[in-house]
Amino acid sequence: MNLQSYWTDTVPRYAPQAGELPADAVDVAVVGAGFTGLSAALALAARGARVVVLDAGERIASEASGRNGGHVNNGLAQDYGALADQVGAAQAAAWYRAYDDAVDTVERIVREEAIDCGFARNGKLKLATRPAHYDALARSAERLIADGVDTDLELLDAARVRSEEIASRRFAGGLVYRRSAQMHMGRFANGLADAVERRGGRIFLQACVDGIDRGGSGKPFVLRTARGALAAQQVLLANGAGRHGSYRAFGWLRRRMVPVGSFIVATAPLGRERAQQLIARRRTCTTVANIHHYFRLSDDDRLILGGRAHFGVSSPTSDARSAPILREGMLGIFPQLADDDIDYCWGGVVDMTRDRLPQAGQRDGIWYSTGYSGHGTQMSVHMGQVMARLIAGEPQDNPWGGRAWPAIPGHFGPPWFLPLVGAYYRTKDRFS
Repeated sequence: MNLQSYWTDTVPRYAPQAGELPADAVDVAVVGAGFTGLSAALALAARGARVVVLDAGERIASEASGRNGGHVNNGLAQDYGALADQVGAAQAAAWYRAYDDAVDTVERIVREEAIDCGFARNGKLKLATRPAHYDALARSAERLIADGVDTDLELLDAARVRSEEIASRRFAGGLVYRRSAQMHMGRFANGLADAVERRGGRIFLQACVDGIDRGGSGKPFVLRTARGALAAQQVLLANGAGRHGSYRAFGWLRRRMVPVGSFIVATAPLGRERAQQLIARRRTCTTVANIHHYFRLSDDDRLILGGRAHFGVSSPTSDARSAPILREGMLGIFPQLADDDIDYCWGGVVDMTRDRLPQAGQRDGIWYSTGYSGHGTQMSVHMGQVMARLIAGEPQDNPWGGRAWPAIPGHFGPPWFLPLVGAYYRTKDRFS
């Protein structure tokens, strides 16, 4: 079993430009070569800005962007109705539509840059594992349609799920979101990086940022990296909670997000006929639960399934330990796969905010966009474009700006409380 991400293991390793960091100040330094950073760099370079992307890893998209389930979904992490009751229908609708815009942004970039990444807008199927969950999906769909937020939904009962969608008796029904999509994350990352460099942007790997000396009186920022110092007029942090680099450089972000492990398996190729029998319309699928599963088919007809196998962080040991747990979850949905091998098992880190909504803005003159909370594939790409426009001084609405972002009480280092959180949610799932 391969403990590498399927997405990054099945594409050529991207080789960025060699050479030293620029000696003169650049217009923008982007910290992080994931989807946020590459998307922002692409948009800025297209505007003629001198852009440098710095990443601590040995390859692009080596963290969340290349270690996820391959979904490009619309819809919120929370129930729309509950969120509307909390913040008002207008605000909840605006946030919901931001995810629609994000899927559109990914599709536009794939088309404009001719990125061969298997992008397919097949829709998402949210699956209820219990009758009560189906009732909740029905209420959610009714509210979304009544408020005119998403009228492109379809509620399916258990019989229709089995006959039209999923070869499983596990589910009490489901809700189809037709605007959702999927793609190959590694191929998309390589295509983004190619587009950045075609426009004159430069990408430097193994360039961990250990500190940022803030500019003043028109002086540039100075980023201290493993490859030397870089001066930049503006800086965008696109690196999540900053697991790499010093606490001094990224401590403010770290105290406001909790890194939660998410783990994924990919089967051996099943063949087109068997794969099509499992998920007839090849949608992305996610189950309704606090500790849920998400799954889809790959272009080469593997089943790719993920979930919270445990509440630790990713490492070779924890990834290997996750495989039998996820396999058990997979067989609970598709018992017909009992004799099929698991080829890949990998983990990643989801940067969770307290309200499970992204945060983006500017602090002490430094721009940031982060905290996608498990819904980052599409939103990271979209927010890279948004942040580029803000950095360039163009009028642009920031869907995640202007909200307070307090630190998480008691969170100063490794999240010691995650096992307690996991036990709480498992109990809720058992009795809800």
